[in-house]
Amino acid sequence: MIRRLLGLGVVAATLCVASSAFAAPGLSLSWSACNGEGTGSHDRTFACNANTGSNLLVVSFELPAPLNTVSGNEIIIDFLSQVNPLPLWWDFKNTGSCRTLSLTFNTVADAANAVCVDWAQGGSTGGVGAYTTGTAASMGSIDPALTNQHRRATIALAVPPTALQDLVAGTEYFACNLAINNLKTVGTTCTGCDQPICIVLNSVNCTTPVLANNVFIGNASTPGSNIVTWQGVGPNCNAVPTKNRTWGEVKALYR
Repeated sequence: MIRRLLGLGVVAATLCVASSAFAAPGLSLSWSACNGEGTGSHDRTFACNANTGSNLLVVSFELPAPLNTVSGNEIIIDFLSQVNPLPLWWDFKNTGSCRTLSLTFNTVADAANAVCVDWAQGGSTGGVGAYTTGTAASMGSIDPALTNQHRRATIALAVPPTALQDLVAGTEYFACNLAINNLKTVGTTCTGCDQPICIVLNSVNCTTPVLANNVFIGNASTPGSNIVTWQGVGPNCNAVPTKNRTWGEVKALYR
């Protein structure tokens, strides 16, 4: 199956390229830098030959219209492997996981950003609330056949009531970073670093003190801007091994 999909890898890479010049309301996810900065990437490769270093995922969004008194973000990110089950290297956070401490969160925007604006102006805090699969909350309407290949990270961040922010449309806003370190890559039983993974920024809910005013964003800013891959050649994010579904169809199941 993997070999059959490799030929489509160029298509996936093409879809994942987004230019800030054509940014639109929606979501972006990239390695190393905010998508609009143009210095990050939508694929990350690692030789899996060291236990040091870290890999940064940067979450950003653009609102479809101005939104006042923004208090926080509720974020969902899905991880899906080509192989079944999800490799142990990607088993984070939960007690007994192979790499319990290897997924971390922060809200520190890059001071060198010229395009991407920290919506919280350095005032937000939060964390990863869960990294799970197989329950109604973690699966939504995802095909149960994908359960063993899937994890969903749910993230929440907020500013104090005294620091609510008025946001505008037409601006890419930095939300947060997820850092995946390389601990327990070499010389351990946490295998699978070399296996390809798709990571999808599923949604960002921009919250306000008035629930009815919250704005839910569930679309990419540009085609593929909310998708990153790990280890280059696959999986093709437009196809998954289960039931021959296209990646677009799988993403639709997440809604």
